[in-house]
Amino acid sequence: MHPFLEYPFDAQLVLKKRKSIKKELLVDLKDPLQKKIAILGGSTTHDIKDILELFLLNQGIFPTFYESEYNQFWQDAMFDSPELLAFSPDIILIHTSLRNLSVSPDLEDDVTTVNEKLESEFQRFCGMWDHLQHIYRCPIIQNNFEYPFYRLMGNMEASDFHGKVNFVTRLNLKFYEYAQDHPNFHIHDLNYLSADYGLEEWSDPFYWHMYKYALCLPAVPRLAFSYSNMIKSIYGRNKKAFALDLDNTLWGGIIGDDGVDNIEIGSETSLGQVYTEFQFYLKEHKKLGILLNIISKNESENAMAGLNHPDCPLKPSDFIVIKANWLPKSRNLSDMAEDLTLLPESFVFVDDNPAERANIQQQFPEVAIPEIKKVEHYINLIDRCGYFEVTNLSEDDKNRNDMYKKNAERKIQQKSFENYQDYLISLNMKAIIKEFDSIHMSRIAQLTNKSNQFNLTTRRYTQEEVEAAALDENTIALYGKLEDKFGDNGVVTIVIGECRDDTLHLVLWLMSCRVLKRDMEFAMMDEIVRLCKIRGIQKIKGYYYPTAKNSMVKDFYALQGFTKEAEDPQGNSTWNFPITDDYQQKNQVIEIAQQEAGGNPNE
Repeated sequence: MHPFLEYPFDAQLVLKKRKSIKKELLVDLKDPLQKKIAILGGSTTHDIKDILELFLLNQGIFPTFYESEYNQFWQDAMFDSPELLAFSPDIILIHTSLRNLSVSPDLEDDVTTVNEKLESEFQRFCGMWDHLQHIYRCPIIQNNFEYPFYRLMGNMEASDFHGKVNFVTRLNLKFYEYAQDHPNFHIHDLNYLSADYGLEEWSDPFYWHMYKYALCLPAVPRLAFSYSNMIKSIYGRNKKAFALDLDNTLWGGIIGDDGVDNIEIGSETSLGQVYTEFQFYLKEHKKLGILLNIISKNESENAMAGLNHPDCPLKPSDFIVIKANWLPKSRNLSDMAEDLTLLPESFVFVDDNPAERANIQQQFPEVAIPEIKKVEHYINLIDRCGYFEVTNLSEDDKNRNDMYKKNAERKIQQKSFENYQDYLISLNMKAIIKEFDSIHMSRIAQLTNKSNQFNLTTRRYTQEEVEAAALDENTIALYGKLEDKFGDNGVVTIVIGECRDDTLHLVLWLMSCRVLKRDMEFAMMDEIVRLCKIRGIQKIKGYYYPTAKNSMVKDFYALQGFTKEAEDPQGNSTWNFPITDDYQQKNQVIEIAQQEAGGNPNE
C-alpha cells in the first residue's frame, strides 16, 4: 500500500507526484486484477482518469481506460462508438454533474411543466443506461447530482417545485429507484461527496469556466478515491474483518491498571459517550457481514470483564475470535487469519498504539491500518477509508457472522474425534447442488469476485455474465449450498464448464474457504460427472492458473483423480479426467438433495 494514497491523503501531493507514484506502484504490483474501464464524461476527465489509475493500482487492480471526448458521454453511449465497442469495457463510469442537466425548472413553470421536465431528464438517462446494459452487459457506475452552488430562492429552493435543489433531489430519487431494480447498476454518491468536501469549494465556478472541470482540481483525488472504492468493491477487493484493540480503542483507560469500574464507557462522561458511539458504529458492521475480532495485550480475564461491562454495546458474543494475551500482535493476527481461513490482507487493524501499528505494517504490509488519533475522529476516519464499500449486499453477507461462529463450534467438535472421517459424518451434512437459478445470481457473481484462495482460474464474472452462462446450452453452470447440524453455510462453491465436442472444459471452479476439507468438492465432482454422462461428454479438462493467493489448490485436480497433461514455466497447468462407466462416487459423507434433472446422484 502506497503511503501517499492512504486516507487521509494530501491531495496536492498526489496531483503533483502522480508520475513517480505510478512508477513505484507498478514496481510493487504483483498478480493484479486487470480491468478495462470506460469513462464517459460530461466534463473534463483527464486528471480524474490519471488519479483513479493510482488508487486502483494501490488496490491491486491494473486498469486500462477508454475516455470519451469532452461532454460526449451521451453520444458515445447511444450511438455505439466504434472505439468503445472495440474497447469492450469491463465497467462503465458515467461522470456527469449538475452542469450536464439539459433542463431545469423555471419560475414561470407550473407544476405540470416541471414534472414533465423531470420525467424527460430521467428518461434521457434511463434510455442511455438501458442501451449500455444491453450492448455491454457490464457494471455501470453513474453519478447522482450535487446541489447547485447558489440558491435563487434561498431555503425555499428545497421545498418549492420551482427550486433547482428540489428538482435535483427528486431526480436523484428516480435514479435510486432505477438502481434498486437493476443490480448491475450503481450510484456514485456525488451529492454526499461534494457536501462532505464542502460544496462552496467543490463547485468553484473558476474550474468550470477555465478548464471545464465540474469540480475544483484539489477535489479530484477525493473523487477518484471514491470511484476506486466502488470499483474494488464490485471486484471483491474489500476488507472482510476488523482486528480491534481494547484499551484506549474500544474504551478509555487501561483496564489492567484502572480496573473494570473505572474504564471510560457509557453515558456518564463525555469521553465514555464517544467510545460508546464508536462501539455502536462497529457493531453495525456485523449486519454487513464484517467479522469483528479482538487482539489485545491483556489478561484474558480483564478483557472479558471489560467486554461484559454493562455499558459496553459490544459483548464477547459479538466477536468471532478474541485473542487477549501477551504475544506479539503480529503473531496473533497471523493465527487469527488462519483460524478464520482468511488472508491477513483481509483485515483492518485498529489500535491506538503507533508502535503496534508499525509492527503490523512491517509484518503485513497489505493489512489496512488506519492512523487513528483522537477517539472523537475514529468513526470519521475509518468510515471515509472505504474499507467495506457496499455495492452488493446478499443474505449470505448478512448471515456471515453466524456462519463463522458455527465454524468455531465445528472446530471445537472436531477436536473430540480421533478419526476425521467420523467427525465429518457427525456433522450430518446436506448439500443442494443445482444449475444457476435467478434467486442466487447475485451471490454467485459476488463469490466469483471475492474468492481468491480456493479459485483455480481466478476468472471474474459480472452478474450479467453469470446470467448468460446459465442460459448457454453449451455450458454446465452449478452452485452448491451446504448445511449441517450447526447451521446453513449458504452458497459456498461454483463451477462453470464449457462443453466443446466431447469435452467439458472447467473454466471456473471455486469454493469458499469456510468449508475447506468438508468434502464439498467431491460432491461437486460427482455431480459434474453425472451431468456429463447425461450429455454424452467423455472427458473433463481442468485448468490451474497460479496466483500469489491460490497455491493451496495447486494439487486440487490430482486429488480429484485428474492426470496432468501439461505445465508451462509459469506453472499454468492442464489436467485431464476420462469419464468411464465404472466411475466411483467420491462423496461419502454429504447427503445430496434431490436433483431436478437426472435424479439423485447418491442413489
